[in-house]
Amino acid sequence: MDDPRQQGKVVHKLFDIIFLAVSAVISGCQGWEDIEDFGHDRLDWLRKYVPLEQGIPRHDTIARVMSRIDMTQFQDSFSSWMKDCSKLTQGDVVAIDGKRLKGSFNQSDRRDVLYMVSAFACENGVVLAQCPVDKKSNEITALPELLELLEIKGCLVTIDAMGCQKSIAETIVDKQADYLLAVKANHKGLLSQIENALLPEVTRQASEGVLFNEADYHKNREEFRCCAVSHNVSDLSETSNWKDAKTVGVIVSYRKEKTK
Repeated sequence: MDDPRQQGKVVHKLFDIIFLAVSAVISGCQGWEDIEDFGHDRLDWLRKYVPLEQGIPRHDTIARVMSRIDMTQFQDSFSSWMKDCSKLTQGDVVAIDGKRLKGSFNQSDRRDVLYMVSAFACENGVVLAQCPVDKKSNEITALPELLELLEIKGCLVTIDAMGCQKSIAETIVDKQADYLLAVKANHKGLLSQIENALLPEVTRQASEGVLFNEADYHKNREEFRCCAVSHNVSDLSETSNWKDAKTVGVIVSYRKEKTK
């Protein structure tokens, strides 16, 4: 990674600062002062890997340096590191979702909220890569960029209804992975065909009491689910537009709270 500082004025090496910041955040630190405190508390451990010849930099120095580095370079380096640390195996689930970063809005008008689309390896419990959502766009445009960062061969990629797009499905298949997409009203024709095909089986399960039951007694709530799956998609004309579509399914749930 390129060091943006004037080299004649550099006191702390760039790699030392990045190693300190990443180690601290992984350990649960959430602010620049936390990172500095972590450095003082774990100085002996840190020096096993980086020299830190000038000791631990102040928190304002850490913040200033981290704010100036090229985030594209950092993201590429971080993604490569995560691929080395977290090797995905055949069939692993990679969940892709977008979230608003807490506290990222402008305090004066509560705008300029920062959204990130993340790829989460469920088995390993780590975020493999992230991509910011442009303020003038939405998650759909960020998803292809995120998928390009990932090596997902043999994995199952899950995305909510926002990512239920034919182009996204094609990209995932082209990377030799499988997709599981949530179909909602954004694809009315496909949704209607799936509902019509699987409604009889769901109705049968409900009438015969073939239910998955989940109880949360702390909230005095019970939830019941019916599930139906079909591997015969040839009768659903809408699936022909989705690359390598093999299976459709539906989950119907209802819950009982107290006496309601």
